[in-house]
Amino acid sequence: MLSIVLSILLSIFTPPVDYDISLAGNFGEPRPNHFHGGLDVRTEGVEGKHIYAIADGYVSRITVGKNGFGNAIYITHPTGQTSVYCHLKSFSPRIKAALRRYQYKHQTCDADAHLTPLDVPVSAGQFIALSGNTGHSTAPHLHLEVHDTRTDNMLDPYQFLNEFIEDTVPPQIHAIMAIPQPGGSFNGSSQRSTLSAQLPTAWGRVGFAVWADDYMQGAYNHYGIHETLLYVDGQMVFHSVVDNIPMSMNRMVNAWGCYDHWLHHKTWYMKSYIEPGVRLPFLQADDHRGIVTFSEARDYHLEYVLRDFKGNETRHGFTVHAQPLPLTHPSERSGEALLRWNRTNSYSRPGVQLVVPYGYVATDTPFAPVVKRQPDALSDAYQFAQQSLPLMADAPLSIYVRTPHNAAFDTSKLYIVNEAGRYMGGDFNNGWVTAYVRELAGRYEIAYDDQPPAVTPLSLTGDRLRLSVTDDKSGIATWTATVDGRFIIFDAIEKSTTYACELRESWLHKTGKTHRLRFEVADNRQNTQIYETTFTY
Repeated sequence: MLSIVLSILLSIFTPPVDYDISLAGNFGEPRPNHFHGGLDVRTEGVEGKHIYAIADGYVSRITVGKNGFGNAIYITHPTGQTSVYCHLKSFSPRIKAALRRYQYKHQTCDADAHLTPLDVPVSAGQFIALSGNTGHSTAPHLHLEVHDTRTDNMLDPYQFLNEFIEDTVPPQIHAIMAIPQPGGSFNGSSQRSTLSAQLPTAWGRVGFAVWADDYMQGAYNHYGIHETLLYVDGQMVFHSVVDNIPMSMNRMVNAWGCYDHWLHHKTWYMKSYIEPGVRLPFLQADDHRGIVTFSEARDYHLEYVLRDFKGNETRHGFTVHAQPLPLTHPSERSGEALLRWNRTNSYSRPGVQLVVPYGYVATDTPFAPVVKRQPDALSDAYQFAQQSLPLMADAPLSIYVRTPHNAAFDTSKLYIVNEAGRYMGGDFNNGWVTAYVRELAGRYEIAYDDQPPAVTPLSLTGDRLRLSVTDDKSGIATWTATVDGRFIIFDAIEKSTTYACELRESWLHKTGKTHRLRFEVADNRQNTQIYETTFTY
C-alpha cells in the first residue's frame, strides 16, 4: 500500500524544463559552511530557458536579492512540499504583476512578497519564469530546491524528479583517510594519513573518512555522494543517506567533512564517524559513533559501499592489520586554548568578550586569540584563530569602545567590522558594542559611521529612472521613493550600485508633464540621505 501511495505522489511531479535534464550539481554536496540545498539544472549555458512549476500549488513567496538566490519563486504544494526556483532572469508576467501588487499594497521597495493561496495558483507544468544567472551564480542555470513546508527542511528534489533524470554511472572513491583519535595510532603515528597500497597498521581508536564523487553520463561535473556505508568485519558501523537537511544544521557540513583539509587542498573528505557535537539526522552509527577500535592483534577487514540516488553502487574493501603499539596522549600545545563542544565557552580579556555557547563546535577545538593593539583607534582588533574556524551558529562578541574626546560622538553610530570592512552589526550598551560572528579567524574591531549614503542621478529621462546609490561604511539598509508624494517602486539592480524605477510598471501615466521625485535611503546606522529632483514623463 505504501508503495502505491508513493507512486501516486511522485506521479504528480513534472520536470522544471522542457528538455532532458542534465545536472551541474546535486543535493547535499559539501560546500564551505553549507550543503548544496538542491539540484543545479543545466540551461545549455544560456539564459532565457522556460521554467515550469514541478507540481500543482500556489506561489507563496517571490524574492529578489535574498539568500544569494537572485530572482526566486517559492511554490507551495498540497502534498506538503515547497519548491524553490532560483537565479531566474525574470518572472512570468502574472507573477511579476503579483510582486508589484504586493509592493504597492505594502509600500515597500524590498522585493520579498508573501502571497496567499488565492493570489497566484499554478498547475504542474505551468510556465513561471525564464532561467538566468542572478544572485550568487557563476554561470546560467536553474537552482531548484524542495523544502518540507512545515519544517522548512531541505529535501532532495531527486526523489520527486527521479523518473526524469538518467544516471547509470556509479560513484567513485578517490582516497581514504585514517584519522587517529586521542590515544590511537595509524601506521605508527597519531597524525591522520591517507591509505596507500601497503598494508596499514593501527592500534586503538581510529576514524575513517572518504574522498569520493558521483558522476553522470554526458556531463563532466562531479557530484556529492547520496549514500555511504562503512563495514568492519561485516558489521555496519556507519551509514549516511543525504536526503533531509534541517536549515539550522546547514553549517554542520564543516564538522562532518574535514574542513581544515578542504582549506588547504580544496577536496572534501567526509568522515565515516560522527563527531560528538554533530546532530545531522541523516547520519547513523554504532555505539562507538563509527570510530573503529583496533584492540586485537589481527587483520580487520573494512569495506566502503557508496550509492547514488539511482542505486548505482561502488564497493571498496581494504584490510588494516592491528598490532599493539605504545599509545600516545598528545598534550595541548603551549598557550593554546580549547573551545569545549559540550559546554558554553567564555573568553574574556580587557576590552573583549567572546561567548561560544554549547553546541557551537562539534568537538573540542583549539583556538588562539591574538590582539592587535591600536591605541589611536576606537578599539583594538581581535582575532581568535589563525586559519578559518567557522562556528555552527552566531556567537556574541563584545568589544569595549575607547570614547574619543568629541562632544558630537554618537554611540548609535558604532558597530563591529571584520578585516575586510564588512558590517557585522552591533548594539551599544554601557561602553560595549555587541555583534554576532560565525568565523573566528576574522579580525574584528569597532567602526563608526555618521555619514549618509551618496545618491547620484544616472538617467531621469525615458521610461526608466536610474540612480546610483553608494555607501562605503555600514552599507545600504532601506530605501523608499515617491513621485508627487505618492509611493513608487525603485528596484536595486543586482551586482551594481544602480536603483531603477520602471515607469511603465508603475501607476504613473505618460503625459509629458513634470513630476517631483523624492528618493530616501538609509544605511545600517540610520544615516539618511534624501535626494529630490524633477523629471518629465
